[in-house]
Parts: sequence; structure tokens; C-alpha cells
Amino acid sequence: MDIVLEVCDYYILDKLYAKALPRGGAVDQFIQNSPVIQQVSSKVSQFFPTSAVSGYEPLDNAVFGNGTAAAAASSVANSLNYQFNSTSINAANLPAFLWAKIMSFQSKSDIYGYKPSFLPAGEYFSSSLLARSNLFREALSILAITTLFGWLLYLTVAYLSYVFVFDRRIFNHPRYLKNQMWLEIHRAMTAIPVMVALTNPFFLLELNGFSRLYFDINECTGGWKFVLMQIPMFILFTDCLIYFAHRWLHWPAVYKVLHKPHHKWIVCTPFASHAFHPVDGWIQSLPYHIYPFLFPLHKVLYLGLFTFVNFWTVMIHDGNYMSNDPVVNGTACHTVHHLYFNYNYGQFTTLWDRIGRSYRRPDDSFFIKETDEEREKREWKQQVTQMEEIRNEVEGKVDDREYASS
Repeated sequence: MDIVLEVCDYYILDKLYAKALPRGGAVDQFIQNSPVIQQVSSKVSQFFPTSAVSGYEPLDNAVFGNGTAAAAASSVANSLNYQFNSTSINAANLPAFLWAKIMSFQSKSDIYGYKPSFLPAGEYFSSSLLARSNLFREALSILAITTLFGWLLYLTVAYLSYVFVFDRRIFNHPRYLKNQMWLEIHRAMTAIPVMVALTNPFFLLELNGFSRLYFDINECTGGWKFVLMQIPMFILFTDCLIYFAHRWLHWPAVYKVLHKPHHKWIVCTPFASHAFHPVDGWIQSLPYHIYPFLFPLHKVLYLGLFTFVNFWTVMIHDGNYMSNDPVVNGTACHTVHHLYFNYNYGQFTTLWDRIGRSYRRPDDSFFIKETDEEREKREWKQQVTQMEEIRNEVEGKVDDREYASS
């Protein structure tokens, strides 16, 4: 994410923050001269022994961005030079001890914002009260960037799928909802900013050197062979965790609160791909963000995989059954999940559904491209009959959906 943020900072955000909150401006002067802020800063500093945080002003540097980036970096380094042992730890220095333990996992060279990495500093690099390394600025910038990118990627990929891939016969399915596509879009567009906000802590940890993301490709990092290995590693790891997360979301108490909004769409259009309850979508995205904290992952590949995941999510909701592969959890498998609820929880493969005995092979009728209208209606009627039996078990007899055909 530091690559994306640095590009946006260089071309747009440095100037924007410099104009809105200039260094030495009215807001900066207010913070410097406010007795309340200085008192809060003093209270925060009391939790850290002087020897542990020499010259470090936690509130000012982390929240308000006061002081130079170099001073902040130096002070953080000094804080970690303080040596603790079993006899020196007490109630007074426990926060500093815990802080030092946490910071021991940080890669200081990977902290974002102290100096440029990919582009030159630019005219407005140090012109704002909120430095690039400021946590509040990072959080605000990431929220804006990923929300806009999420909306753009969702709408673009889903629209292209709708135009070039989507099987419009689904509009005639007896379980297609009234105004469904617009309901899907509304649900997704309102959910994406919340999902982004919930994911923000992971991005902030990445920007501050706590992940295992890296950029240089050489013998020390495993070379290109290891970069290629990361693709199946990422897919297999996330596929496993998403299976268990998804299956947990189908527990009755959890399903009713979180996952039912996504199962409002019994037959889907591509715009259903991101139409989740935001907490549901966030839970199912967690494996993607946990992975780079456990395993090395190239930064550019991470962005590519992030984009691929969004493409895949749209694809498995597009209603076009191009493959009946027994290994790949494609569109047909995921359609079975939406129709029959308790099957095919996997994201990329059928592996964990087979292990967990939740795999259901898609009907052969899914893959018959040319079929007459009467035969299609008979197949849909059979689907509805089976679906209603399972839906009654999962959701109860009351169905609050409004179908287009009713």
C-alpha cells in the first residue's frame, strides 16, 4: 500500500494537506500554544520513562505530526535501546515495556513517510502540519484512496461483466428480485467505505513496518522463483481461512445478523459481488490482510493479488457457467451456494468443501447453453422447490424478499 500512497502523496495529497493544514499556520500555532493539548501530551508521556523515550513526544509526533520526521525516527530508535529485565519491570514502566515489545516486530527501514522511496520528495513534501508519516493523515488518506479505488474497481469490473459476460436470462428466474440490480449496487456502495474503515488498521500496520511485505527481488528475498511461489501460497492460505470464516457466517445466530443480507440474492448479477453487510465482507477479507503479516509477499504482487481477488469475486457472481472444473470453485459452484445455502463455502477451490463434506456438484443443466424456454422453466421450478426446502430450514418460513415475478 505504500507504493499507492506515495504516488497519491506526490501527485495530489502533499499539496492538498499543505494548503489545508500548512506547517506554521493557524492550526499549527494553536496546537503548539494550547495548554490542553500540551497537558494531554504530558500525560501520555508519563507512561513512558524518560530513559525509554528520550526526546520522543508520542502524542505530538504520532497524532499531530509536530517535530521533524528525522527526530521522530531517531526518538523511536532511542526508545528501543532501553533494556528491560525481569527485575526492572513494574507498574510504572510496564507500558514502555509492552511498547518496546511491540516495536521489536517493526522493520524501521519500512516505515512510510520519513523519506521518499519511489519518487522524489516534491515541493510540498514537508509543507504540512500533517507529515506523510502522521498516523491520522495515513488513516485519512488510505480511507479515501481505498474507498474510491474500491468503488471504481467494483463498478468497472461488474459493469464490464454485465455487458460482456452476464447471462441476462437470469432476469426471468422466479427468484430474481424486484429492482435487484439497483438494490445490489446500493448495498455494495454503502458497504465498501465501512469495510475499508474496518480494514484500515491492517494498512496502517503495513505502512509502519509491521508486515513482511518487501520490494527488492534478489537472492536474499528468494528471487523470482519465490515471487511465483507466492501466488499459489496466497490462494491456498486464503482459500482455507475463507472457507472456515464463511462456514462460521452460516451458523444460525451469525447468519441472521451478518450474512443474510448477501443471501438476499438467490440468483445473482455481477453487482451482487460486493453487496454484503460490511462486517460480513470485512470478515471474509481478513485472510487477505493477515497473509502478509505471516509470510513474505512482494509489494507489487500484493497489489496485483488484491485486484485479482476483486475480479474473482465479481466473476463467481456473473451467472455465466463456463467451467465445470472439479477443483476450481467457479461461478457454477457459487451459484449452488446462493441457491442451496449450505454448500460450496470455498472461495477459489473445492478442496475444503470436499474435506468438510459441504461440496455439492453443480447441476449439469447449468452448462447447457442452448435450451428451450419450457425446459428452462421446468429446471428453474425444480431449483425453487429444492431451494425453498433449505431456505425454510435456514431462515424460517417467512421470506421477506420481493420477487420480480410475484
